[in-house]
Amino acid sequence: MTAPSELRLLPWVGPGGKPCYLSTDDRGGYLSRLADDIEAAQLGLAAELLEQVPDTLDDVDAEPDEIRNVGRELTSVLRDVLRVAISRGHLLAVSDPRPNGCRRSSSATVERPRTAQERPSVAACG
Repeated sequence: MTAPSELRLLPWVGPGGKPCYLSTDDRGGYLSRLADDIEAAQLGLAAELLEQVPDTLDDVDAEPDEIRNVGRELTSVLRDVLRVAISRGHLLAVSDPRPNGCRRSSSATVERPRTAQERPSVAACG
């Protein structure tokens, strides 16, 4: 079983929008691969949206609803990309063999479960 500091933030949320974490020693396991696939899909969607957004924003005839929808989609995609970046940044920090003093620091932090009751044993949301 992994240490609490090695929990992986998953690319989906649980009930109430709470984060989900995976605790495993097997980065090639089913849930790890599923999370990798979902992250790849989220990043791909973000790339597609970035290509489409300028057309909508540059369209002087764009309806306010269209612009609002683009803003909502961008917000959703940005939330997903940020979650992927935090998760992957944490995975890099955990697997980085360099001493702590050599690691780059990150301004983004991820709250991790603090007590044994909050610590998931396999995958958990909350």
